[in-house]
Amino acid sequence: MTSSHASVSLIDLRVIARIALSLACGLGIHLAAASAHARPAPHAKPVAASASASASTAAEAASTDYAPTAVSDTPATLRLFNRDVAVLRAELLHNPPAQRVQAAEQRILARLQDGSAQHLVSLAPIPYGYEVQINSAMMFIVTHDDVDALAGESTEAAAQHAAAALETVIRESSESQNLRAMLHASGLAAGVTAIYALLLWLARRGRRSIERWAVQRTELHGRRLAIAGLPLVQTDQLLRLARRAVRVGYWALLLLMLYSWLGFVLERFPYTRAWGEQLRGFLLGVIGVVARGIVSGVPGLLVALVIFLLARFVVRSLANVFDRVQRGQLRLGWLDADVVGPTRRLTSAIIWLFALAMAYPYLPGAQTEAFKGLSVLVGLMLSMGASGLVGQAASGVILTFSRVFRVGEYVRVGEHEGTVTELGTFATRIRTGLGEELSLPNALILGAVTKNYSRTVNGPGYVLDTVVTIGYDTPWRQVHAMLIDAAHRTEGVLDEPKPAVFQTALSDFYVEYRLVCQAIPSQPRPRAEAMNRLHAAIQDVFNEHGVQIMSPHYRADPEQAKVVAPADWYPPPAQRP
Repeated sequence: MTSSHASVSLIDLRVIARIALSLACGLGIHLAAASAHARPAPHAKPVAASASASASTAAEAASTDYAPTAVSDTPATLRLFNRDVAVLRAELLHNPPAQRVQAAEQRILARLQDGSAQHLVSLAPIPYGYEVQINSAMMFIVTHDDVDALAGESTEAAAQHAAAALETVIRESSESQNLRAMLHASGLAAGVTAIYALLLWLARRGRRSIERWAVQRTELHGRRLAIAGLPLVQTDQLLRLARRAVRVGYWALLLLMLYSWLGFVLERFPYTRAWGEQLRGFLLGVIGVVARGIVSGVPGLLVALVIFLLARFVVRSLANVFDRVQRGQLRLGWLDADVVGPTRRLTSAIIWLFALAMAYPYLPGAQTEAFKGLSVLVGLMLSMGASGLVGQAASGVILTFSRVFRVGEYVRVGEHEGTVTELGTFATRIRTGLGEELSLPNALILGAVTKNYSRTVNGPGYVLDTVVTIGYDTPWRQVHAMLIDAAHRTEGVLDEPKPAVFQTALSDFYVEYRLVCQAIPSQPRPRAEAMNRLHAAIQDVFNEHGVQIMSPHYRADPEQAKVVAPADWYPPPAQRP
């Protein structure tokens, strides 16, 4: 039992000794590594710096193994030769980011001025980040807390980006001290400046030529923008718009040339190269965004184009059908030749609106909030401001398809009468016999009583009617005969159908007689002349038979009849025919 206990104790002692030896070796290795990091490189030269910078340098150099970090509220950017090398956000051994940036800048500048032929940038991992070194000498440290975690950046990627930027700074610093490189850059800048001046001169000359060409083409095409001989747009306004468009294009070209020239010249020199790259990057970024937008919008535009082409095909196919109906080559029970025009316009509008609604989701930017907001705004403006137009258009559709009247018919709407010359979407045009053209809103026509003098006649022409009021002392049969005689004497009045007289009212002092007859002319002026001749013939017939027209009101019969004897029909300045 004693020997066995002794062997177990010996084994335990050996295990404990091995564990202690391993811990001692690990601690020694750790301390050796710490002292190696804390000790400066053998070939490093002293750097002249301020007391605070030296303290920061010593603190960062001595804290490669363990150094608590804290994120600061005021990050600082290490910028050399106008380039952002790194962004430091953490405090290191109570050194704020601004002090760390100042110390790093002094170390880097001192290293670049030490006269070494080559400066090699490297990264050395440490427990809480990476050291960025030049020729194995630490310049600054990128800690884990220096990384923008919200942007998804890693510590290694941030350190590599800083090392790459530092290499660019070293290369540009060396280039700025090379006289030959600077002379070469100056020569390139001077050459590009000369080319820029030449392009400015050519652009100025070209602007004059393009402006003359634009004015000529605008004058040529401006005369063609007319409907029924009336110009849609004034020529001087088109010329002013063309000159303004050329001027805007000219200044846009000048700004683009200036931007390109400035970016190229700034890129030639090391100190301003970062600015030139920013200008070029911004321009390329804008072009890239526009190009990506165009490329991404091409499929949707193709779909919208196919929809519009199909709509155009349908409209043209229906136009052929409408043309055949209008020429009388095709008969449709629901479509007459006189409503072909409005039906064509209405059908085309419906088809194009349907095509626009179908193609809207495929238009570039249709799903953006700005596009949706603009669509809502336009719809609201149309709904509030175009209610009257919609009502007029609806009235026009009702008048057209209810066939209240047609073009060429003689109608009376309220107090206005004349021949219908145009049945439009929003208004109807009527030409009177007195040289007037009236434009009546369709809503007004739909709400008024309309008399159509051409709809019930036999054959061409229209109805002539007039009213006279004669006293009860005149036999009604004599009045009928005189009115029919006056109708037969009137040129243009047809004998068939025969003129007719109707007693339409028995008033207190007179009887109302209405003469109705039919005339051939279909133009408004001849109808006014026919009415004038009819009224003159009525006066002549009544004077011949000694019947006086005393209506509508009189107090008593005069002592002498108020008639004109035939011998007195043509007193001066009237002349006999």
